[in-house]
Amino acid sequence: MVEGLFSGLQRMLKAKALIIRINLLFIAFFLLVYAALLLRRPSSAAYPLNAASFVSCSLRECHPKMKAVLEETEPRLPLKVKGNVSQLEIPMKLLKKMGKLTKIGMVNFDEEDVSEWESSFDIIRIGFEKVSEYFEWKDLFPEWVDEEEDIDGASCPEIPMPDYRSYPNVDVVVAKLPCRFPEEGWGREVFRLQVHLIAANMAARRGKRDWFSRTKVVFLSKCRPMIELFRCDDLVSREGDWWFYEPEMSRLEQKVSLPIGSCQLAMPIWDRAGVNKVYDLSKIKKSTKIIKREAYATVIHSSEAYVCGAITLAQSLLQTGTKRDLVLLMDESISMSKRTALVAAGWTIRIITRIRNPRAEKDSYNEYNYSKFRLWQLTDYDKIIFIDSDIIVLRNLDLLFHFPQMSATGNDNSIFNSGIMLIEPSNCTFQIFMDHRNEIVSYNGGDQGFLNEVFVWWHRLPRRANFLKNFWSNTTVERSVKNEMFGAEPAKVYAIHYLGLKPWLCYRDYDCNWNIDDQRVYASDVAHRRWWKLHDAMDQSLQRLCGLTKRRRIELDWDAKIAAKIGFQDRHWNITITDPRRINLLDR
Repeated sequence: MVEGLFSGLQRMLKAKALIIRINLLFIAFFLLVYAALLLRRPSSAAYPLNAASFVSCSLRECHPKMKAVLEETEPRLPLKVKGNVSQLEIPMKLLKKMGKLTKIGMVNFDEEDVSEWESSFDIIRIGFEKVSEYFEWKDLFPEWVDEEEDIDGASCPEIPMPDYRSYPNVDVVVAKLPCRFPEEGWGREVFRLQVHLIAANMAARRGKRDWFSRTKVVFLSKCRPMIELFRCDDLVSREGDWWFYEPEMSRLEQKVSLPIGSCQLAMPIWDRAGVNKVYDLSKIKKSTKIIKREAYATVIHSSEAYVCGAITLAQSLLQTGTKRDLVLLMDESISMSKRTALVAAGWTIRIITRIRNPRAEKDSYNEYNYSKFRLWQLTDYDKIIFIDSDIIVLRNLDLLFHFPQMSATGNDNSIFNSGIMLIEPSNCTFQIFMDHRNEIVSYNGGDQGFLNEVFVWWHRLPRRANFLKNFWSNTTVERSVKNEMFGAEPAKVYAIHYLGLKPWLCYRDYDCNWNIDDQRVYASDVAHRRWWKLHDAMDQSLQRLCGLTKRRRIELDWDAKIAAKIGFQDRHWNITITDPRRINLLDR
């Protein structure tokens, strides 16, 4: 009897143990699935929010006249292979790691024999209509766009795209890139951009992703693929003319969601009713309270001429309420007393070694302006907003951190202005600059020209984000409109970029650009007063760094004398100087 009871008890215990083990297995399985889902589409700390999430209207709603560039086009059949084509060999990296069931989407291989590929993989040809040869780069990157929508608003021409819905998911995207190097303007070929965009869109829409949300993209090209779309950080290997990438999809998706060129604003300008009409400022303010791997930065080197400007820039940034770090790159030429003042103003200082522009003349103004490349070595940050030290910031610019490299305002022709630009630090990008600094020709002999040859595909920010103090047309209407913008309260522009002679190098009584014939296009007493208003709000210990030297006073008085001799009708040369700095010189 007792033995039977004991035996039954044993069976019950065994059954319970089995049930417990089964439950544990189910729990373990659930945890594995849950972990896989988390890893499948991770949210990058560097990109927690897309800039579009801050806009209360869609890109199309903000720009009702936008062409359907990012929408699906009419379905097109894959292109047929032409006769007399060369056989395309398979790179060893693909041959060794991919099998017969591997689905490969092939872009722009209609002139190659891919029979070897078809016998080794499951090949899907991506058909598309080649962009017209009459389609020029300036059509995508015009010098001027109707940002304020005073006429019809900005719009972009359409680049033909495949019907991505008609294609299955693929394991790898393989594309052949055109390369006309070393022809002049080879990097600004629209067909080259078209193939890049097709490959990027195919990867983003139809590419299978690994556990780290990356898709395999392979290019055949004698030229390096565009680093604007396919970062050198995502280049995993190279085999001859084959380039193997595993891009991070969150970055790539954001880039292909933006306009295809600077023909439209990446950040739509606010409604005429005011900035609060378009942007949900509550989201922006909430986001800016979160500490992120992002920073504002500026660079000064070779002399102390811009120390005052850097101090004023830091103070203006802090007044906007930003929580981001302020990083200042400087060389050893800046004295310890000036460094102390810069730290007091808000900067974190990092000492750099200058980089010489090999094409600059010795002792010229641009001899070491390639030192700005050091910004890309700030790899402890995911994103940097660089700001020249002759700029003051009037509105919070943190929103710009949600845009990709290279985001900037327009300048002349198809280029951007590097005075304010969003960059993504990267050691390999820095190395590309260094490797090619001898061969890349800068149109202006400076860093702006160089960077425009590297980042030919960029994203246009509103000119209000970097409002240039100039009056090129020199008309009464232009001066009236711009001066109203410079002086508006609350501020209508995000930042003012002081071109020409800088405010701290003038008497505070008026803008000294008025007294020099070829500098008068930069003169604005309204913008001048705006800078000095910010200066006067600074601590007295910081204001002392903005004094005048005896030599500068002599130069100012001489310029006024020449202006009087010429007889400029505005008669700024005749204004009585009350600026106490004229007497209390720095080097008395």
